Amino acid sequence: MTNEQLISPMVPTLSPLDTGSKALQLMVDNHFQELPLVNEDSYMAIVREDDIFEWEDQDAALSKADFLDYKPFVTAGSHPYEAIKLAHRQNLSVIPVVDSDSKYIGAVTADNLLNYIAETSGIEIPGAILVIEIEPRDYSMYNIARIFENEDAIIISSNLFSNKQTSKLEITIKTNRTDISGITATLEHNKYKVLEVYGEQQNAEDIIDRYKLLMNYLNI
Repeated sequence: MTNEQLISPMVPTLSPLDTGSKALQLMVDNHFQELPLVNEDSYMAIVREDDIFEWEDQDAALSKADFLDYKPFVTAGSHPYEAIKLAHRQNLSVIPVVDSDSKYIGAVTADNLLNYIAETSGIEIPGAILVIEIEPRDYSMYNIARIFENEDAIIISSNLFSNKQTSKLEITIKTNRTDISGITATLEHNKYKVLEVYGEQQNAEDIIDRYKLLMNYLNI
């Protein structure tokens, strides 16, 4: 998957001859906070809503604006992670995409990227999600995967988060198993701290409670 494959046909472009007022209306109509400025097939800049609000002459052509020096973009053949990184760092709802000759070929939207994350994370596949914590020096995805394999479970996807407050790594893991009590016990036995678990699981307390209910039923 490349950024070119995620290009949305729903992103309009601005022309240097368009006025600031027209640009604002296009943003409102299409629910974007910024739009790419394109001259023929040349990508010139991203025009932001805030820039136009602060512009004294909104009825003038955009070619006369003094805020056309902001030019974020990703290349067509780059991975969607590059677009995600750019959108996150610069708070963009539209990410322009250019080809190898720096020509504008379209734009990826934040919604496109969210859909991409949802489709590639395995979130639709039944199974639990757990978050574990570990010291960065002890991180080994191989060792974590081996624990899951020994429990006959598959890691569908995983994500790393470096917690600046604790200086530790937090690893979010999506698995195909719903009952992960054995996995969590093995992880903790191997010095991994299980921070959170989402999804169905049978832990020791559940088993004890069910046993007591059965005994009460049999006594009756």
